Amino acid sequence: MRAWVYERYGTVDELRLREVPVPAPADGEVLVEVVATSVNLSDWEALRGSPGYARLDGLRAPRTRILGSDVAGRVVAVGDGVTRFRVGDEVYGDGIARRGGFAEYVAMPEQALARKPSALSFVEAATIPQAGAIASQAVARGRPGERMLVNGAGGGSGSFMVQLAVARGLRVVGVDGADKLDFVEALGAEEALDYRRTDFTRTGPYDLIVDLVAQRSVFAYRRALAPRGRCLMVGGTLRTMLRMLTLGSALGAVTGARLGVLFVRQGAGQFERLGELCAAGEVDVRIDRVLDFADVPAALAWHGEGRARGKVVVRVRET
Repeated sequence: MRAWVYERYGTVDELRLREVPVPAPADGEVLVEVVATSVNLSDWEALRGSPGYARLDGLRAPRTRILGSDVAGRVVAVGDGVTRFRVGDEVYGDGIARRGGFAEYVAMPEQALARKPSALSFVEAATIPQAGAIASQAVARGRPGERMLVNGAGGGSGSFMVQLAVARGLRVVGVDGADKLDFVEALGAEEALDYRRTDFTRTGPYDLIVDLVAQRSVFAYRRALAPRGRCLMVGGTLRTMLRMLTLGSALGAVTGARLGVLFVRQGAGQFERLGELCAAGEVDVRIDRVLDFADVPAALAWHGEGRARGKVVVRVRET
């Protein structure tokens, strides 16, 4: 099969399209013929080996050589012990533990997969798993009527998060680049801020802050929070993560606020409900562009450099 492989951290120039063996599904795994895969920030971080936590897969060089977590496709083989799927089922899921989605076939644990709703195309379904799990778990921390800020609102996770938060009854302020402000407002945000012109930590108070690209100081986040407010870091620098886990916890204990990191739970149960909402037309799937399999490097660069309005999808094969 063809797969995009990299052997050292760096830019998209490290990627090579190669012929590699088709993986065999182990016990509890299924082999998926990939139709579409979407790009996530975690792919970009794993390619670059930055922030530092992206090197948990290997300090000097990546052990996982094929990127790509979110896939949608068809089951073509099942391993021993698989009970939820059979050959021919249309599925979608997030295989972040092992990745391998930028390939024509990928083996994934059955718990990471859900049946694809018939109302969704493979391209649409591929956008949901990882971004949907992040968005769903973050929005669950908010309550109707509260004021919520999303930094990185115009990207993949942000586009789902804003819609889910508005549907939940939160008043959302979205932060992103100037070229995405109209997009963020179209998602339902009551206000959109250009991060280059406005320091959002001085525009509070907010009951809930979710930062998808966190790099501010713990004290700046605390300044922006209402009494007993919550701030969750999802992505950002290693320094910010460490400070959130240490100083943030201590500052929160003293002030009554809660500052920390959202450790996203994995598995199909974390995104299936959003898939149902998208299939029913209650949440829009916002796709910036769909590229061919030969254009995986361009897809990674476009998303990783923060230019995508919503999700970037790679079509691996025609349906």
